[in-house]
Amino acid sequence: MDKNDLINNFFKKYGNRDEKPVLFFSPGRVNLIGEHTDYNGGFVFPCALNYGTYLCIRKIKENKLKFSTLNFNEDEEVELKGQFVNEGKKWINYPLGVLNEFVKKSITITGLEFLYYGDVPNEAGLSSSASIEMVTAVAINELFNARLSTIELVKMSQKAENEFVGMNCGIMDQFAVGFGKKDHAIFLNCDTLYYENVPLKLNDCSLIITNTNKRRGLTDSKYNERRSECDKAVELLHAYKPIRNLSELSTDETGILEKYISDPVVLKRAKHVITENGRVTEAVNVLRENDLIRFGELMNLSHDSLKDDYEVTGNELDTLVYEGRKLPGVIGTRMTGAGFGGCTVSIVQKDHVAGFIKNLASVYQEKTGLAPDFYQPEIGDGARRIG
Repeated sequence: MDKNDLINNFFKKYGNRDEKPVLFFSPGRVNLIGEHTDYNGGFVFPCALNYGTYLCIRKIKENKLKFSTLNFNEDEEVELKGQFVNEGKKWINYPLGVLNEFVKKSITITGLEFLYYGDVPNEAGLSSSASIEMVTAVAINELFNARLSTIELVKMSQKAENEFVGMNCGIMDQFAVGFGKKDHAIFLNCDTLYYENVPLKLNDCSLIITNTNKRRGLTDSKYNERRSECDKAVELLHAYKPIRNLSELSTDETGILEKYISDPVVLKRAKHVITENGRVTEAVNVLRENDLIRFGELMNLSHDSLKDDYEVTGNELDTLVYEGRKLPGVIGTRMTGAGFGGCTVSIVQKDHVAGFIKNLASVYQEKTGLAPDFYQPEIGDGARRIG
């Protein structure tokens, strides 16, 4: 959908063609390696995509917020009267949570009309929620001249999801959406927020995202349970050293885990986080040396750890990954996102992309009864105004 189509749909919804809306875009993201490390203060390596969320927005004189989306038929109106409250199981909680952060900063919000359109698949693990949050934050920041920095908008969006929506996510999603750079991935330390944009040279290969099409909601998954297990590991490891999070331990220290953690489940969770951080740092180094083969091997090792030690994959993701590895031209493939459904990310030689899609779709449908969707994205820039 191009800009003119979006604006025409806005006028159809709200009328008054004399006042043109402003158009913003915020990407989705895919994490190439470094899973379930973000909320453990670790390393991640995501990139922004050319899929994302579009927002047409316009100020109005009425003392209310009007929300609409082209993705489904659920229009909402909210009165402006101080801080907002969670609206139950409604999609507008994502933008409302962001708006609430502006209100808490004493930034006055006046009446607005919103029209959202997203081409990020919902519940696929590509951060459609962070994309909605950040496009809202960037738009409000500009329209009301709040002059907040990108990192402030990122933190506000994460806080909105944590405290308003109720999803206890780390900062990676909003950070990648806010700081994405075309043809680069982001090496991010989630503890210090130090980051580097690293060129992503795929050469004769393509990035392929495969959606399991197994529906799952993060708030209903084992996500919060994994967080508590990691917190338990940190608590037990205080007898070894006073760490704040698991990522303060290096891969050289994995051998001491058994001495301090007797619970085999908690032990495995800690092992995954520490070894995954090691894989991320190595992955960034080999990518800088243009060693895509080793990068792919590290992607494979990441998935194996997520399956065996962190136990967040499941039959659908494992089928895509392990059947995908059998196919020619596959450099590396792994689950991406929180798990229990969602997507895999693969690096595939361009000459083999068509065969990869055809053969993997066939075997996946045969084994799971589900039809997967495939995306061949470009790596794009972060949230911004586009019209």
